Order: sequence, then structure tokens, then C-alpha cells
Amino acid sequence: MPFADELIGPDTARSLFRAIHSAAPSADLSLLDASPGLLGPLTLRARADLLRDALLTGLPGTYVQFAGTIRRAATDPDFQGWLVWPVTSAVASKAVEEKTSSAFDDGMSLLAELTGRLSSEFAIRTFLRADLDRSLAIALEWTQSSDEHVRRLASEGTRPYLPWSVRVPEILERPGVTVPILDRLYRDDSEYVRRSVANHLNDFSRDVPDIVVQAAARWLDDPDANTGRLVRHALRTVIKNGNTDALALLGFAPAELDVTGPALDVAELPIGESLEFSASIRNLGLEPAKVVIDYIVHHTKANGGVTGKTFKLKTTTIAPGESIDVRRNHSFRTLTTRKYYPGPHAIELQINGVNYGRADFELVSSHQR
Repeated sequence: MPFADELIGPDTARSLFRAIHSAAPSADLSLLDASPGLLGPLTLRARADLLRDALLTGLPGTYVQFAGTIRRAATDPDFQGWLVWPVTSAVASKAVEEKTSSAFDDGMSLLAELTGRLSSEFAIRTFLRADLDRSLAIALEWTQSSDEHVRRLASEGTRPYLPWSVRVPEILERPGVTVPILDRLYRDDSEYVRRSVANHLNDFSRDVPDIVVQAAARWLDDPDANTGRLVRHALRTVIKNGNTDALALLGFAPAELDVTGPALDVAELPIGESLEFSASIRNLGLEPAKVVIDYIVHHTKANGGVTGKTFKLKTTTIAPGESIDVRRNHSFRTLTTRKYYPGPHAIELQINGVNYGRADFELVSSHQR
């Protein structure tokens, strides 16, 4: 991923200053003019906020005046990219601060106008927090837009757990309130939009997995050529969590299995090395068993507690009376995103959402061996 100064750096700030100065030559934009020298130590979001505040300071009039300046600046085809983030953020702040329905509605409209230049998904959160029902009603209208960027904004901007964004508590307190938007978009012509719909539905897995399964089932009852792929992506978290209803939707019914293992190649493993495990799975039933095989690594945490993380292993079909063998090497090398701690650990198999067998081992510091 690019560094913050590659996304919103001095050149971005200077481009924004030139565009706004051209649209409002008499405005006092001294703070915006000075902003390129103030970005150095700031995070990406802090940089966007600094430019947003410089815009609001330099254009202190009414919302209508502010929006007029932004629309004039947007006539320049170069008014796009990361400079748009602070602009849409400023639009949202100005519109909500004015506390009028006309400013609110026009502010949402302006976000839709700009979202094709850089997604307005972060800025819309200000509107959602100010008046969720009014915002969602407008977003529902966007689902009928001819512009795929606007349709995606309806889904992406209203996600319960949109990355990099502020939370909207009322969305979390009213589970499923955004599902009508997804119902309108799951058969969208654009893969860009459908991907957002799948990620949005997957967000519910954290708190209300039943909503994920119910929506997926409804969509599979009225599918198009892309629905199966979308649903599989939307169900990815509840599948990893072993949700049997979700697995059944994808054809992974309960199976009569005999499982031997997992068997580990060592009982003690230094941090930084890899563990090999194996297992044998036999279908005792009279019909072919379609199985999704995962494994759970139970980690000891820094505070001594234990937490499990699920990993994909294999998806296959086992004929009646037949057996398959599975084998996997799992690395315990420390990464920037994952740290390991000495103590008891375990490997456990999960097949079609059912746990089979658990093998314990000890993870030790490399110098202990």
C-alpha cells in the first residue's frame, strides 16, 4: 500500500489550493496555501482532516456558497484523485452543520456528483451519523442511478464496518437497516458494485450472522448468473466460523464421517518454524459427501488466554466408503500482522462446520530448544 505522502502529499495540497483559488479568487485561502508544509508528520486521515479544515476556514459563508465554489472547481477535469477526500469531507461537515433539509439533501447530491473522482464513502458517514433514515432513503434512490460509482456508494458508504472510516453507531444498533439497499444491488450489472454488496453483507458476520444467511438464501432463491459467486464471497466469514446454515446453502450438508487425526509431526515447536499435521477422512454414508475442510489453530495470547483462528484446507467430494488424506505445513513465523507467544497451542479440524479431533502442542521460544 502506498505511503500517506504518496496519497495526500504536498503536491495534492497544492493542486487543491489552485483549484479552489481559481473557483473563488477573492477567498482568503492562506491556511490552505500553507498546508503543504504542515503535512509531514501526519497520518493519512489527519492529512485529509487538515485540508478539510483549511477549506472550511477559507470558505466561511453559507452552505450554498460553499457548494457553488466546489462545483465550479469540479469543472476542471483534473479535480480528482486524493484531493477529493478532504473536499467531500468538508461538504458533509458544512451541510450537516447548517441543519437544514435543503443543505442536507444537496450535500448528499454533491457527494454523488464527486464520487466518481474519488469515492465519497468516508464523507457520507457524517450524514449517516446526523440523520440515518434520511441518508438511507437517499442512498436507496442511488441504487437506481445509471452511474456505477453512485450505486456502489449506496452500498459501500453504508457498510457497518467500512475500513478506515468512523463507525455509525445507529447502524450497529439497528441490525439489518441497510439490507434494503443490498437487496436492490445484489444483481447489479457491475462487478465493482457487486463486490461491495458482498463485503457489506459479510460485515454483518461479526454481530448478526443470521442476517447474512437470510439475505444469501433470499438472493439464491432469485439469482442471476453472478449471484452464486457473490454469495460465496459474502458468506466467507460465517463459513469459516462453521455456520451450518450457511454451509448448507452452498451444498455442504451434514455428513457421516470417520476422522483420524489430526496427527502432528512434533509435540514441541520453536517460534519461527513450521508444524506439519495430517489427517484421514472417510465417508461412512451411502451418498457422496461434499465437504469443506478447515483447520483451527488455537493460539496462546500475550495475556495467557487462548484464541482460535480458522484456515482453509480443502474442498472436495468423498465417494461413499472412500477415504482421503490431508496434510498441511503451518508456519509459526512472526509477521508484522501476527505475533506468537510461547505456551500451549492446538490444531483442530473443522469439516462442514463440525469440529473433529484436536491435537495439542507446545510453542516455545527458539532459545529454549
